[in-house]
Amino acid sequence: MAAIAETAHRKSTRRERWAWYIYDFGNSAYASVVLLAVYSAYFQGQVVGGAEGSRLWGRSIAIAMITVAIIAPILGAIADYSAFKKRFLFFFTTMSVIFTSLLFFVEKGDIVTGMLFFILAEIGYRSAQVFYDGLLPEIASHEEMGSVSGKGWAIGSAGGVVCLLIILPLIVVIGGTFIVRLSLVITAVFWALSSIPIFLWLPERAKARKLGPGENYLSMAFRQLRRTISTARQFKEFIKFMVAYLIFNDGVIMALDFAAIMGAVLFGMEQQMLIVFVVIVNVTNVIGAYLFGVLVDRIGGKRSLMISVVMMLALVIAIFFATSQTQFIIIGALAGIAMAGIQSVARTMVGLFSPRGQSAEFYGFFAVVGRTSSFIGPAVYGFLAAEAAIWYMNAGRDAVTAEQLGQRIAILSIAAFLLVGVFLLQFVNENRIKEERDRNTRPENL
Repeated sequence: MAAIAETAHRKSTRRERWAWYIYDFGNSAYASVVLLAVYSAYFQGQVVGGAEGSRLWGRSIAIAMITVAIIAPILGAIADYSAFKKRFLFFFTTMSVIFTSLLFFVEKGDIVTGMLFFILAEIGYRSAQVFYDGLLPEIASHEEMGSVSGKGWAIGSAGGVVCLLIILPLIVVIGGTFIVRLSLVITAVFWALSSIPIFLWLPERAKARKLGPGENYLSMAFRQLRRTISTARQFKEFIKFMVAYLIFNDGVIMALDFAAIMGAVLFGMEQQMLIVFVVIVNVTNVIGAYLFGVLVDRIGGKRSLMISVVMMLALVIAIFFATSQTQFIIIGALAGIAMAGIQSVARTMVGLFSPRGQSAEFYGFFAVVGRTSSFIGPAVYGFLAAEAAIWYMNAGRDAVTAEQLGQRIAILSIAAFLLVGVFLLQFVNENRIKEERDRNTRPENL
């Protein structure tokens, strides 16, 4: 049986690593424009309007995340066995780019179309991330994963800033919903162009293994998944880490997906100011990714992750008490550092957990947990924001005040997820990670 050569032992070239970094540069533009600065607020405030917009935004995210949670482990197993990581990456990248550009046609009242196109774009974005992350062990050794992952995250955040700075002058000078919708096409093109180097310059070093008699890739995927699940007890630290990640990742995703809505509803931010706000957050995200990338190599993944989650928890509580745009911007800038630490360090730790030859499979399970939590969190936030607003209106508050109070109630749910997650993270024993990984590396993958 041919070996899967996941080359922690053969150093990648500078060009190969830059191809990996530049992809993040492009796909982070999607996160910055669609999820953060532009489409989330446009959908909530213009396409739907009012507290119901928050509910439907959360529901759209939930549908996309459930879908990815179902398909990610299956496709991850197939990618590991067949060396198809780049093919899947191309398919889902193309899918997201197409449906991101189609968001241009979503106007006021186009609720179904606005949800459908976003859900498909989000499925493509999140699924592509699984296979992009799965390439990390092919370009970095275990010892340098922290710094490589952190550098990729920093460059990715810079891409979000660049794309927003392209869009901002158009919105300031021209204005109107047409430019807001056009910004989504610009984002799609930006991502498409940035993805070219990874498909041209970064070879997939893993080698495909032969299928058994009468077997196809789908049956192999289910067989491999059953084997992984049946031996899950051998990856106790990975399981504990995934449970903690399931919870605290919820808090991060909720904060990201509703940041622009918070800014618009609670602090009266217009579209231009929201873009400036997200630019600031992305700049500090670059700083955070670099700092935590260095930190994880020096003090370990768990301690670095604990610091970032506790920092994020404190900042979410600060948002609950904030009363001005200035306070919200300062808190958001610091949150950019914390979120970069949480997400880049968590990604690094999965690479450290993964036995050789199973990186895409482990990142597939990482995606399942992440997308499962990502479906729960936004749905909870949207539900609480809408239901609390209705309660306050029934209690005699005007619609605007009721919506603002509903948002503040929902913010407390973010803090709750972070608090439980950081508590569970304490039980992960990082010293046993390498032992479990080496003990469970399959002979055919050596």
